[in-house]
Amino acid sequence: MLTSSDARTVVLVEDEAALRENYRLALEKAGYRVMDFSAASTALAACEKALPDLALIDIGLGNDSEAGFGLCQSLRSLSAQLPIMFLTARDSELDVISGLRLGADDYLTKDISLQQIITRVNTLLRRVDALKSQTTTPVQQIAELTLDHERLLASWAGEKVELTVTEFWLVACLAKNPGQVKSRQQLMDAANLVLDDQTITAHVKRIRKKFVHVDKSFTAIQTVYGLGYRWLDTDTAV
Repeated sequence: MLTSSDARTVVLVEDEAALRENYRLALEKAGYRVMDFSAASTALAACEKALPDLALIDIGLGNDSEAGFGLCQSLRSLSAQLPIMFLTARDSELDVISGLRLGADDYLTKDISLQQIITRVNTLLRRVDALKSQTTTPVQQIAELTLDHERLLASWAGEKVELTVTEFWLVACLAKNPGQVKSRQQLMDAANLVLDDQTITAHVKRIRKKFVHVDKSFTAIQTVYGLGYRWLDTDTAV
């Protein structure tokens, strides 16, 4: 069990008091320091003062059915690397894809157990640690791509690319062996994600869009239809 001084902080945003209390107690029992809020505005104000280690947020808050989506966008504007997870009753494919496109690292539905929630929180934070320690070379250079594992920063041809934790992990997985096809399942396994094909596709589309934003000629991520994706060396990307 972590002591209060070294416990990681989770911002929990849930408007149903009973659920919020259950989640808070479960997270605290797992060793986390929890700051819980019922509204997006108060949660954002707290995060603007000091970023937590992870944000766990509902979508519908109070009378605003989309408040969590707006909060996710605002948190992303504060930090590209902050781990963000949705925890919501909304389980439609459109909501899942929307949440991931807005920059969430994971999307959980409230039908899962408290232990599963803790497991997913632990997994996401372990990925942050693993990204920072997986290589003896803190900064990797793969052709035009630069990956700073200590700060979880990526750049392309010298231009910074704002990637989330999940996006950084997926890019690192793809670029590790340029030219090698990675299936969606391999990408999920590498990132310790419990997602489906559609959500991996959403992540890859978002990653591509970010690289294209800094370089309109970017084509290093190639879709291999029916198999998955691969990272191409700059010299071979067409």
